[in-house]
Amino acid sequence: MLAKQEKAKVISDFETHEGDTGSPEVQIAILTRRINDLTDHLRTHRKDHASRRGLLKMVGTRAALLKYINKKEPRRYQEVISRLGLRK
Repeated sequence: MLAKQEKAKVISDFETHEGDTGSPEVQIAILTRRINDLTDHLRTHRKDHASRRGLLKMVGTRAALLKYINKKEPRRYQEVISRLGLRK
């Protein structure tokens, strides 16, 4: 779970306009942060299958949002994945 200040920082880094919390870029950034935190958790707690299921669900949601952005505006897609370091 992200702390309130951490989430606010992620939102401010990726918002498209003032007060933006729902754009795909912000949602992808928040999901990426949560996925990274949960991945670290699962490295130490290997048998936590409930959290693993949640991780897979978040990865699927992020993939769908990325697919949506790529279909609508490929330039924004490239910018998001480069800023988050998702693709190599």
